[in-house]
Amino acid sequence: MMADERTNEPGRWNAALYDSKHGFVWERGTDLVELLAPQPGERILDLGCGTGHLAARIAATGARVVGLDSSAEMLGEAQRQFPALEFVAGDGRALPFERAFDAVFSNAALHWMSDPESVAQAVAEALRDGGRFVAELGGQGNIEKVVMGVAQGRKAIGAPLDPGFHPWYFPTLGEYASLLETQGLEVLYAVLFERPTKLEDGPAGLGNWFRMFGEPFWRGLSAAKRDELFFIVEQRLRKELFHDGAWHLDYRRLRIVALKSE
Repeated sequence: MMADERTNEPGRWNAALYDSKHGFVWERGTDLVELLAPQPGERILDLGCGTGHLAARIAATGARVVGLDSSAEMLGEAQRQFPALEFVAGDGRALPFERAFDAVFSNAALHWMSDPESVAQAVAEALRDGGRFVAELGGQGNIEKVVMGVAQGRKAIGAPLDPGFHPWYFPTLGEYASLLETQGLEVLYAVLFERPTKLEDGPAGLGNWFRMFGEPFWRGLSAAKRDELFFIVEQRLRKELFHDGAWHLDYRRLRIVALKSE
């Protein structure tokens, strides 16, 4: 993650909570590593590496991996769990590399990064000619029911949100493919798909998710107002998103494979 696997303190990630309750983020990305098809000796950048689990999967193939993230908390946990791997702090909008990698890989991180044009340019600059970019991010419509539920909840507690309040970048397939093409990245594969995602901890799952990912939803609220918001949103979403004893969020994901022109 590049920005927010949150503690209750805005701007910080809770790496322990991420691994203990939200491992689905990287676990659902294991087949993305298969799409990457890393080869022994290749140099690969894991952009938004979080706690390093997928970087370790890539390294196990014999590739040389650099994991990059903006969160000191996430990087610290990655280095603790995988001390043999290389992890560095960095900003996805201005990567400190030029023609350094055979591939750039990213799972569930790009939608947190502001200025997607700069990110795409930085990815292209980090790739060698003929290098590939393999990524998954939230696509158009991702967590749409959750966003609507929060907007209704904020209105109900007398603290309405401005339109377009959430910070995430959830592009259409065409929008993102065009963005990459303007940076000299030829899109070979692109798919936008539904991925209903089961949360852990049964009835407590949605609250955990809000505390982890949803700080923008409750930014500026007192603790009491935040708890009131959580309660209202849970009641509004329960009929659609809670079944079989667990919360299932309305994720939509966008997968892309692109090559840098030679």
